[in-house]
Amino acid sequence: MRRPTRKLAPGERLGRKELLAIGVGGMIGGGIFSVLGLTVALAGRAAPLAFLLGTLVALAAGYFFVRLALFFRDDGGVFTFVRAAWPRRPELSALAGWVLLAMYVGTLALYAYTFAAYGADLLGEPQNPSLRVFLALGVLGFFALINLEGVRASGTTEDLMVYTKLLILGLFGVIGLFRADYGRFWPLFDRGVPAVFLGAAVIFVAFEGFELVANAVEETRDPKRDLPFGVYGSILVTGTVYVLLAVVAVGALSVAEIRAASDYALARVAEPVLGPAGRYLIALSALLATSSAINSTLFGASRMTAEMGEEGSLPGVFARRDAKGVPWFGVVGLAAAAGAFAVLGTLALIAEFSSLTFLLVVLLVALAGWRLRDRAGLSPALSLVALALVALVLLALLGYLAGRNPAELAVLAAVYAALALAALAYAGRRGGGRR
Repeated sequence: MRRPTRKLAPGERLGRKELLAIGVGGMIGGGIFSVLGLTVALAGRAAPLAFLLGTLVALAAGYFFVRLALFFRDDGGVFTFVRAAWPRRPELSALAGWVLLAMYVGTLALYAYTFAAYGADLLGEPQNPSLRVFLALGVLGFFALINLEGVRASGTTEDLMVYTKLLILGLFGVIGLFRADYGRFWPLFDRGVPAVFLGAAVIFVAFEGFELVANAVEETRDPKRDLPFGVYGSILVTGTVYVLLAVVAVGALSVAEIRAASDYALARVAEPVLGPAGRYLIALSALLATSSAINSTLFGASRMTAEMGEEGSLPGVFARRDAKGVPWFGVVGLAAAAGAFAVLGTLALIAEFSSLTFLLVVLLVALAGWRLRDRAGLSPALSLVALALVALVLLALLGYLAGRNPAELAVLAAVYAALALAALAYAGRRGGGRR
């Protein structure tokens, strides 16, 4: 059942510009600065096609988020969708919420870690652990304070960072197109056609962020008009940037050169395109990207913690909002947990956990959309195609992890099991929330 939209002042509501910034900011975060090299290593010269395929899958997933968010009109997001699809299985919605929150903590930690790495490098001390810890915790703390200032402050800050970042990457991409050696693209499928699907699956975490727009449906000025624009528009803008950067990368360096510098591939690509100053320009873009991703992720994820607190799948303190409607405990709690992960966690494990978890959550939302297709007005044919695309990418990622490092996949499975036990234990103790 829909809840009435919360009363907010007109100036506190989000329009198309803010929603687009939240979605783009969430997606063009730390991911693209690390996954570009991985994509080229997997898909070879066809890396731009891998990003194009990833964009199509993200649009398919976005269809479910848009239709379900417009139907329910609350900011619980995935938690709300799963709860409504399986009303007699409250443990499923509790589990989905806990797993999604774990993914948000992981991605926040990834963004903070990447910010700290680039920041320490610019300061001339890339291996200084104390400086990295200070920068990681500092950026999380700063954007926690920004989010506590309210909806409009968060949206305005996002606008400035996202559009500056897009300007830098856009100029870099356009200049790179004119300087690219297009003879490097042949043969196009040097790794084979299946490698394109594998590349799209492994780097799908780079599209994590569009779902945050759906979480802001209650704070949106005109949801029916603005929400689809925010979700689809942010995916298309992000996908265009990714494909553009992949074309420039393959056209500027050989596959072997990109693979050798996979951890900092974009910075390496910037040197032949823009000269020595390119490294610093891309570093600035990386700082803006990770900053805006932290800001938008804190915004959307904290709204979901509030919904889970209201429903009883998290402690009630998460449901508390201040006079501005900000779920302050969720903002602070997420930032603190992400800080711990950034300082203590392993970067590779956090990144792969976030990628796999995002695909699992998207699949769960797709299944919920299929179950609710008649009530929520989803097209059966379009829903089936979108569901198949998401499932195909998830299977490709699982196959990649199983073949490359079965022990790591076992560790990830153990993490999921622990999350499931914790969620089920709490749901059982609280009776699964309101029914």
